[in-house]
Amino acid sequence: MRVLLTGSSGFLGRYVLQCLHQQGIETVLLGRQPSPNAQTSQWIAADLLGHPDFAALAQQAQATHLLHLAWYAEHGQYWNSPLNLRWVEATTRLTEAFCQAGGQRVVVAGTCAEYDWSHGYCREESTPLHPTTLYGVAKDATRRLVMAVCEQHQVPCAWGRVFLPFGAGESSQRLIPSLLATLQGQRAPFGVHANAYRDFLHASDVAAGLVTLLQPTASGAYNISSGQPVQLKTIVCHLAKLLDADPAPVLALGSERAGEPALLVGEAQRLHALGWRPTLSLEQALHKAARESHPSN
Repeated sequence: MRVLLTGSSGFLGRYVLQCLHQQGIETVLLGRQPSPNAQTSQWIAADLLGHPDFAALAQQAQATHLLHLAWYAEHGQYWNSPLNLRWVEATTRLTEAFCQAGGQRVVVAGTCAEYDWSHGYCREESTPLHPTTLYGVAKDATRRLVMAVCEQHQVPCAWGRVFLPFGAGESSQRLIPSLLATLQGQRAPFGVHANAYRDFLHASDVAAGLVTLLQPTASGAYNISSGQPVQLKTIVCHLAKLLDADPAPVLALGSERAGEPALLVGEAQRLHALGWRPTLSLEQALHKAARESHPSN
């Protein structure tokens, strides 16, 4: 197996690359810059949104598997950015070039934002797909296009719908880092939808799930999720306990945003059937996040 990996310098990409290295899988990196932990991986420099020669890139990579993560992901901006539309085209063209070059398997990172969140509990085979953001619509459209291209070339394709990852290296504006900063007195308290249930998973386990989809029996859409809903107030209280802080200033500012569901969790039975299980419990993952943000604890 020789994997062509995009997005290796991003938050999830760094964990995926580490997972590939740990499993001894030969990897070729494709993107504008190599990952900080690229080690001995080959790197092909290319701006995938700059209309490169995708056929030449695929031929140069000589990879058997494509694991495509690259996408626009700036916190707070990606939901409705027009760059989503450019990534639809780039992803489809890369997939087509990879298949034409003799590629044997395609895996692409999708998102839980493809689902109709009003259903709360998301199952791959029964929950309607009704995204309400440009990001979600673009990802869903990309899935349809990529799978059509792969079917045309008779190349198996797996699509991993990632739920709510967290861990070292994520944007400081995301929920877990923001809560850690607040509980350590580094930023003002802010409100959370305290009674809402969410599906959080450490980035290392998300990465392992994506790598699992490279195996021969994986095909179709898979939730990459814990399957275990947890209330946001529970997360706040747990982090506060770890940091010996008071959760009250955060919980006193309860906030419910329009369009945010009371429950968002993904069933992960399809991924379980491939042998994947999270290695970290939520408590272990939160402890790891707290320790990384506050080494003295």
